[in-house]
Amino acid sequence: MENETKSLIIGTRGSRLALWQAHFLQSQLKEIGVDSELKIIKTKGDKIQHLGFDKIEGKGFFTKELEEELLNGSIDMAVHSMKDLPTTPPDGLVTTAVSYRENPADWMLMRKEDALQGKLLQLKENAIVGTSSARRKSQIRDFRPDVVLKDIRGNVPTRIEKLLHEDFDAIILAAAGITRLEIDMSELHLVKFNPKEFVPSPAQGVLAFQTKKDDLPTRRILKKLHHPNVSELTNVERSVLKLFGGGCHMPLGVYCEKDAMSNYHVWAAMAEQWDGPLRRIQMSSSTTHSLAERVVEKLKELEA
Repeated sequence: MENETKSLIIGTRGSRLALWQAHFLQSQLKEIGVDSELKIIKTKGDKIQHLGFDKIEGKGFFTKELEEELLNGSIDMAVHSMKDLPTTPPDGLVTTAVSYRENPADWMLMRKEDALQGKLLQLKENAIVGTSSARRKSQIRDFRPDVVLKDIRGNVPTRIEKLLHEDFDAIILAAAGITRLEIDMSELHLVKFNPKEFVPSPAQGVLAFQTKKDDLPTRRILKKLHHPNVSELTNVERSVLKLFGGGCHMPLGVYCEKDAMSNYHVWAAMAEQWDGPLRRIQMSSSTTHSLAERVVEKLKELEA
């Protein structure tokens, strides 16, 4: 098994959060006796910083270049935020393993002096809220139709700098990124959304480890790091996204939980366009069989 004796090459984006993810994978591999090195790859999403996600053509704008390097053999595996991965992989590639799930929720950040107790979401009237996510836009607008939405791009620390020094009253970020980077929040006020009410992106908070389908030695190694309990739930979430034919720029949130009695509970929120009516559902089931299909069917019924 040649791959178990050589140093494996991990493809990653170069942002601070992407490097945290890659170093996390490195440490997990080290624990099972496997050496690895990093190769930093720039993606379309990294290069185009002046446009909102909904204005960038195509799908996979944070993953495509890593997948190309996998296919041509210059890396052995790629680490992604699972929510960025298109639901249909290129021929020859497969998600071999997924990580633990960090807090899946979205958090809203604002300067302490701007938080208004007694106001819904603690936002002032006509507050300027920064996000480039169609999903976040549609849901914040559903709670507070008066807010002014403004695109914001850049990595997590860059967006926080923009909140502090540019024309934003609040910004919305994934809790997972803030937690993993251990960012100092002492100067800021946090509004922590409940993922059952402000529904996150499918698989938010989970890392996906991708390989070539026929690279069995590397796949055997990564399977030792796999979290099947997490995969079971993210499969439901991502199946809903796949059935709608959407990418990560679609205004769709899906969150699935499993309770102590082994029942599954799904919350979903969807709009056709970010500024259109939002449809919400909650569904429970004793099995994941056809659960995603039933969620989609119920969402479509609300549209009619």
